[in-house]
Parts: sequence; C-alpha cells; structure tokens
Amino acid sequence: MAILSDRERVDWLRLIRTRNVGPATFASLIAQFGTADKAIAALPDLVRRGGQRAAISIAGKAEAEAELAAAVRLGARYVASCEPDYPPALAASEAPPPLLCVKGAAHLLQRPTVAIVGARNASAAGIRIARELAHALGSHELLVASGLARGIDTAAHTGAL
Repeated sequence: MAILSDRERVDWLRLIRTRNVGPATFASLIAQFGTADKAIAALPDLVRRGGQRAAISIAGKAEAEAELAAAVRLGARYVASCEPDYPPALAASEAPPPLLCVKGAAHLLQRPTVAIVGARNASAAGIRIARELAHALGSHELLVASGLARGIDTAAHTGAL
C-alpha cells in the first residue's frame, strides 16, 4: 500500500482517461513501467509499434487537474487502488478501477460489502424484495453496492439508506 502524491494522482487520472486504456490495460502499463508518468511517456511508441497510424490522444494534465479540483470543490477525493482507503473487496476483483471518486466517510469502504444488481425494468415485486433485502443488510452494518442504474440497483440503494 502506498499513498499517491498529488502529481502521481494527476498522472493516474491522465492514464485512465486516455482512450483505449481501461482498468486491465492500466494495470499492465503500471506493472510494465512502474509509474503512470513513465507509462504515459511510453504510450506513443507502444501505439506506433502496435500498428496504429493515428497518434494516441492522451488526457491532458490541465484536464486531470481540473477534474481533481472539481471533486475537491464538491467535498470528494480520488482514492487509488494502491491506497489504504480503497475497498479491499473491489481491489481483489479481476480488473478494479484504478481510481474511485469518494465523498463522505471513506473508512466505511473497509466494511464487508454485498453487491445487489439486477434488471433496470424490474417488476414491482423484484424492486420490493431488493429494497427489503438491502435494508436488512444495511441494518447489520453491511455495505450495499450496485451500479446505480434504475430498477433493482436504485431499490437496493434506497433500502440500504
């Protein structure tokens, strides 16, 4: 576990916001180059060697800094997958997001978590069951996670709250 510096956090955000760099590619680049700034520097050559003729569009430093500043203005912050506040269950997944935007009590992310996901166009019974299940889990101090979509996901969050 490490804590990113402000500069490293900007570089991580730039790398994950770069076109065609998802969580798995991000992890591979960090493993290969050690840091996000070295990976960013290597990307143009990697793309060229991969046969792509068009230049890669790497997210700009100013854009990343503005995004981080906007989060701070909203009372939020970005937590990196290498940092202690990152949810352990998410970190253990196959390709976790390198950064999470967190607002509120980040220490709660260390609690055991149950994911509830389902149909966007759920039946009334499905929504009721998801809401009741999430309420019961939340009342036992378990976190409820979902994708925030309408339907079952929304019912899960409503019930947990």
